[in-house]
Parts: sequence; C-alpha cells; structure tokens
Amino acid sequence: MTRHTTALLKSWPVAPRDALPLALWDAASIAAATGGAASHAFQASGIEMDSRDVRPGDVFVALKGESMDGHRFIEQAFAQGAVAAIVDRPIDFPHVLVEDTTRALHTLAHAARERSAAVRIGITGSVGKTGMKEAIFACLDRASRGAAHRSVRSYNNHVGVPLSLARMPARARFGVFEMGMNHAGEIAPLSDHVRPHVALITTIAPAHIENLGSMEAIADEKAQIFTGLMPGGTAIIPADSEWAGRLTDHAEALGHRIVTFGRSAHADVRLLDAIPSANGGSLVTAELCHPDWGGAGEGGARLCFSVAEPGEHWIANALGVMAAVRAAGGDLGAAGLALAEMGGLKGRGARLRIEVPGGKALLIDESYNANPASMRATLRALGQTPAHRRVAVLGSMKELGDFAEGFHAQLAEPLAEAKIDHAILVGDEMRALADQLGKGAANSLGFACGFEHCAGPAEAIAALEAYGLTHGDAVLVKGSNSIGLGALVSHFTRGPA
Repeated sequence: MTRHTTALLKSWPVAPRDALPLALWDAASIAAATGGAASHAFQASGIEMDSRDVRPGDVFVALKGESMDGHRFIEQAFAQGAVAAIVDRPIDFPHVLVEDTTRALHTLAHAARERSAAVRIGITGSVGKTGMKEAIFACLDRASRGAAHRSVRSYNNHVGVPLSLARMPARARFGVFEMGMNHAGEIAPLSDHVRPHVALITTIAPAHIENLGSMEAIADEKAQIFTGLMPGGTAIIPADSEWAGRLTDHAEALGHRIVTFGRSAHADVRLLDAIPSANGGSLVTAELCHPDWGGAGEGGARLCFSVAEPGEHWIANALGVMAAVRAAGGDLGAAGLALAEMGGLKGRGARLRIEVPGGKALLIDESYNANPASMRATLRALGQTPAHRRVAVLGSMKELGDFAEGFHAQLAEPLAEAKIDHAILVGDEMRALADQLGKGAANSLGFACGFEHCAGPAEAIAALEAYGLTHGDAVLVKGSNSIGLGALVSHFTRGPA
C-alpha cells in the first residue's frame, strides 16, 4: 500500500451511521428493546413470523392468534435456519423470553424506528399502494446506493407493519411502508407505529365499501395516516381526486405541510405532457412547483422522465412517486432512472410472454387484487396495448357489499371502450356483468364483447384453452385474490414440461 493510498484511507469521511451495527439485531438489543431475557448470545440478519418463510440467520417470532400459536412451529423454524426465537415460554433453543410475543414485536418495531435516522414514508390508498411503494423504494434505493428499506409483499396490516419496521436496518437512510385497512379505525394505529415523515394517499376508490359504508367514510379513514405524521411532516394528496378537499382538510387540521400531485392546474407536482413510448410506457414531463420549493425557475424543477409501466394510471402514480421522493429529500434524477427500469410485480402488473401456437402471447398478471377503479384502469391499459386480440379474464371484486351488483355491471362500459374481443368472467358476483353483456349485441359504442361466465379458476382455465390463444394475443387476468386467478396465471406460464 502506497503512502498516498494510506493518506486517502485515513481521510475517508466517517459518518455517524458508520458506528451503527451491521447485524440487524443481536441478543442484547432484542432483550433491551422488548424487556425480555436472552438465553444465549446471537446475531441475526432477519426477523420472521411465518416458520415456512424462515431463512438462515432469522429470529423467529412465535406470535399467538385466536386459532394459531407460533410456538407449535419452533422446531420447523430452527430446522430452516433460525438462530433464535422470541417466545413467551422457555424452549430448548436460543431464545428471548418475553411476556407477550405480539407486544414484543411492537416494541422491537419501535426500537428499530428510534435507532435509525431513516426518513420514513407511509403509503395508503384504495388503489396502487403496493406498486407505488415499490416504485418509491426503487427510486430511493438507487439514490442511496442500497440504503433504502421497505415492507415486502403486502405486509400492510396490524402484524405486517410492525414486522416490516422491525426488519429496518439501523443504517437505513429511507424506509417505505404500506398501510392497508378493511375496517374503520385500522389506519391510525399503523401510522402511529411508523410515525412517517412523509404520508402519501394514492387515490380514493370504493374498495372495502362493504365495511366502510360510503366513499366519505373511506376518504376519512385513509386520511388517518396523517395522524401519525412527524411534526413538520408532509401530507401528499392526489389533486385530481374528488375527495382531495376532504383529505386536505384532515391534513390542515393537523398542521402538516401539504403537497398535491396530478393533472390539475393547481397541483404542486403537475403533469405537463405525456406521450406513449416505444416500450409501452410513457415519456412524462412534469413540473414541481410547491411554494416551499419555488417555481420552475426559482428553486422548483421541470422534469422529463420515462415510466416503464404501461397505462395512464401509472402516469399519475409517477407524479405521486416524484412528490414523495422530493419530500423525502431523495434524488429526482435517480428517481427518473429507476422509473424507467421498473417492471411489473407478480399479481400486480407483471407482463409475461407465454408460448402459444404460432409464437407468443402477452399475459398481464393482475391477479392479486381488484376494485372498480383498478378494473377500469387496467382494462383501459389493455385497450391501449397493441395486440391481435384482447382477452380479459376478470374475477369477482370482493368487499363491495350492497354495491357489488352495480359495480360489476358497470364494467360493461370499460370493456367496450377497450374493445375487448372476449371476456371470461369468474365468480358469483361476475354474474351481474354477464347479464349486462347479454342484454344486447352492441352497446352505445357499437362494439360487442364475446363472453362466458365461469364458477372458478378451473373452469376459466378450460375456457381460455378452448378459446385458443394465438401469436400476438394479449390477456389481462384480474380479480380479487380470494377468487384464485393466480392458479390460472401459473397454469399458462408454467411452460412445457
């Protein structure tokens, strides 16, 4: 090593985060956070609550529910590589003994939050939570060179959110957390766990309206994410939503900074132009002009960037992503590069090429979730997708209650607008759409969609095979997860044996 190299190493800047531990947790820190007692010394690289998902180096949290006790799966967790477990009774493996494992997970989550200087972003909304969470993470992870953290899968409930927090490394610079709900009163406790610096609402739509009762109630519940915002935090609101004023009222009452995004002329992150790009996405020009940021020529910015994800809804999503990145202090240039490289997630927009007679067809996997707003958005995107024929396999939308029949029947219009050649409708609730399509040959747009109604995924698989996909076809598969259309996606993407 040369004298010059040695001098450079000695002058390498040392940041406070360099003194933080590299291991996610060790026995002493878990015991201190939870008030428990550690049986052995250990270091852990992960936290897991499902014994089937344990990886070598994980700590297994033996949670107890109404019908399940994680202590029954201790041996399985250690067989898969767990280094220790958090338990409420002594076991013959390394462990931290606590009074209540659920409470221990919560206190561990809060300890992870407090030990890290990470900027935390919370996301909720009726549509697009997971996709936007992944996009914001990709943007911040690129800018921070791997120092961003996010909740995985759809870990967005009373167990998933604290688990995701507990997994946040001490050295993380950003943390992105999704928050979901089925009933009133669920968002506020999740936001209180995360205590975000930035809180983003994607959109308001009639998801879970069966339990909430009205769109006003849905908007009010989503706005509860603002109750956990840190002092001086930023509330990000979709300007184009008819509920934007109601959301803004909630944020203003709590004294938060407000940033809006959308096509509206008064949006702080405003769409100026969007044109289709060659890869099926969009080339977007936007202006960031929040009063705190200045205008485009006074500290604000005018951005031009590509969005790889197809569909008009992803243009709006990208504006919200940029608003969150800007509010979190991220790099907008790195964000633009990340959005240009984003790919769809399994069950949430993944675009898969499948072998069919004569070549390949496109299968768009949206099988994880569905509500009226997301159905319309993805059908519109299918209609804009170049294809020989367009086929929609649509599963029932759940948790719509007394509104279910009307919302399902109303899908006849977007099917016609997208010029879908054939629809395979799956589930009891889809009978209303089948009846609507069966009332006449062509609708007011002069386009008739062929269709058939199936009871479940097995019938839908048979129906799609009988229809006979050929080269150049495009197939959208979308429905609520409980319908099980993931099985149809697996069947057609399995490939030759």
